[in-house]
Amino acid sequence: MKILIYSDVHGNLPAFEKMLQAENECEEYICLGDLVNYGPWSNECVDLAQSLPNSILLMGNHEEAFIKGKYPGENSMVQQFFNCSIKNFKKFDMIKDFVHEYKVGKYICRHTIFDQYIYPDTNIILDNNYIIGHSHHQFEYQNNGFTLYNTGSVGQNRKYINVINYLIYDVTKDLIEMKQLTYDVDLIINKMREKKIPLECVNYYLQKKRK
Repeated sequence: MKILIYSDVHGNLPAFEKMLQAENECEEYICLGDLVNYGPWSNECVDLAQSLPNSILLMGNHEEAFIKGKYPGENSMVQQFFNCSIKNFKKFDMIKDFVHEYKVGKYICRHTIFDQYIYPDTNIILDNNYIIGHSHHQFEYQNNGFTLYNTGSVGQNRKYINVINYLIYDVTKDLIEMKQLTYDVDLIINKMREKKIPLECVNYYLQKKRK
């Protein structure tokens, strides 16, 4: 059985759809959170994730912020993204049902662990096998006899903005494959301009490197 495990779509419907089109033979789908915010399609991304067969949806920090109605950070650009995204959001009842943890095979799936951003060079001691998202960087990390995978981000890659990252987990073979695709990031930029999203937010996508 093959499972598509992904995270941090962040309202980017074109990237989300391209990943699903490329991986159309999976039998289960696990989202590790942050379907919402930043991109202009938060409602549509929640609907699409919910519609997938055997879909497990985990709570991310951006879903938590939407439910609370306030983003806790002080970054002005992120606050602008949040204010633009939440004012048109209609799927609160759906995201309130997202779970915080899910076990698949030998891995615990969470949005993150130890309540922090985990990067390839983060100094942590693993206490279990994990699959996480949150930091928007894809990598494998091993220590203390355990393995951690970070899916990377579907919709807002930190290194190359037009790259989609995700995992395919073959449970039968106990094999995880780190995968990537490229997509046309101008689709999201043009939609943001159409919706008159603040220029500071649009520039975030414009100024990022592309692969």
